[in-house]
Amino acid sequence: MDWKLVLTTFGMVFLAELGDKTQLLVFTLSSQHRAPWAVFLGASLALSLVSLLGAFVGGLVGEFLPTKYVQLGAGILFVAVGSLVIYRAIGTG
Repeated sequence: MDWKLVLTTFGMVFLAELGDKTQLLVFTLSSQHRAPWAVFLGASLALSLVSLLGAFVGGLVGEFLPTKYVQLGAGILFVAVGSLVIYRAIGTG
């Protein structure tokens, strides 16, 4: 096991997830239902499944496409979604 990769992944995901929709949803559900352990368990299972699927699909994609193209595609999708959000925000303003 490559512990440097494990810790790098942990750090990057931890920082990326701070203040995201999932964290806000967990905060909201915990405050509404007063059952933080149940919310934690449900959110942990969902995040684990999504991460497992992402790692599995990423591994498969990595078998067939060079990393350069995967990074380029991810960057284009990121910019496209951001542009769409900005366009919709301006259009509804």
